[in-house]
Amino acid sequence: MACADYSELEVEEKTDGEKGSLERLPTEKREALNRIRTVIGHSRGIETMIEEERYCIDILKQIAAVQSSLSKLANLLTKDHMRVCVAEAVREGEGEDKIEELVEVLKYLRGS
Repeated sequence: MACADYSELEVEEKTDGEKGSLERLPTEKREALNRIRTVIGHSRGIETMIEEERYCIDILKQIAAVQSSLSKLANLLTKDHMRVCVAEAVREGEGEDKIEELVEVLKYLRGS
């Protein structure tokens, strides 16, 4: 199976002091941090299971848990981005750019 090519995905960091939606959504930020910490814990568990040559099905179950957690995190961030960043851009007459930016990243999240 070939690896996905994400080389076209431009990582543009905010350099003008502008922060993302999580700055304004502390509850969602805590939830996002909890989800990524869960992913990290499961990932470490997968590493250990591989080192210990554990049963493949058990490893696959852990991989499924990581994928589910990452999907939930992506959904949370997408929703928050739309609620805050996209809505704000629409109010300021710059919604089309934010929508196109979101559509582009969703292509990579969906693997298409």
